[in-house]
Amino acid sequence: MRLLISSDIEGTAGIATWGETEKKDQEYAYFRRQMTKEVSAACRGAMESGKEVEILVKDAHDSACNLIPEALPEEVKLLRGWEGAPGSMMAGIRENIDAVAMTGYHSAAYTDGNPLAHTMNTQNQYVRINGKPASEFMINAYTAAYYGASILFVSGDRALCESAKEICPNIETAAVEEVYGGAVIAMHPMKAQELIYEGMQRAMQKDLQETKIALPEHFTVEIEFKEYTKAYKGSFYPGAKRVGTKGIVFEHDDYYEVLRFLFFTL
Repeated sequence: MRLLISSDIEGTAGIATWGETEKKDQEYAYFRRQMTKEVSAACRGAMESGKEVEILVKDAHDSACNLIPEALPEEVKLLRGWEGAPGSMMAGIRENIDAVAMTGYHSAAYTDGNPLAHTMNTQNQYVRINGKPASEFMINAYTAAYYGASILFVSGDRALCESAKEICPNIETAAVEEVYGGAVIAMHPMKAQELIYEGMQRAMQKDLQETKIALPEHFTVEIEFKEYTKAYKGSFYPGAKRVGTKGIVFEHDDYYEVLRFLFFTL
């Protein structure tokens, strides 16, 4: 099996402020290590599941150069930096990937499941796909489905994990923290690693066909930006329409066209 693990940071155990996600913050070094440990736990869970597996890890936060390479298992390959293609956080999915997992994922923009809830960046109020708030998990789960890959596992905040099960009923999840107003309650970082390790072991035992999802037949994508100038610029994307002062909408049957729209407008 060829497994792609896409890793973000805002759903890492204990993270609560934007500064902790940024290299300029003194707390970033700690959460960078925890992000890496959670990815490593997912890798070990997959490799020690009794199944033969090749793992490609995609560093998918900010600069895409956050994970500490030497702290990952030696058998793992790491994709760092941004490819500059619509796959974005799922770069590497075209490499004959059979299944995907995601770590450190977080709730969607315009939801209250995480103090750092956002979708792709902080310049939009929300992204909706077919009327539902689109998290990065939703966007990337649909990307996996587009390429025929199974969706095995996700870790992150509790609200994200619950919404992931609505999209992928057979997915394994590991909720390592939950929102508490503008704060978070998180489990011990080592306990989070243990939960992720065990979740990946269970995920690897699942039938790959049962962890695939069917894509919708049609996509209506709505974006509302915080600045009207972003909506004005985005309205020039082929097929996009301006809605109100700060919104644009795009419709298509082909999900890859949706990915291209998101790539060039967000």
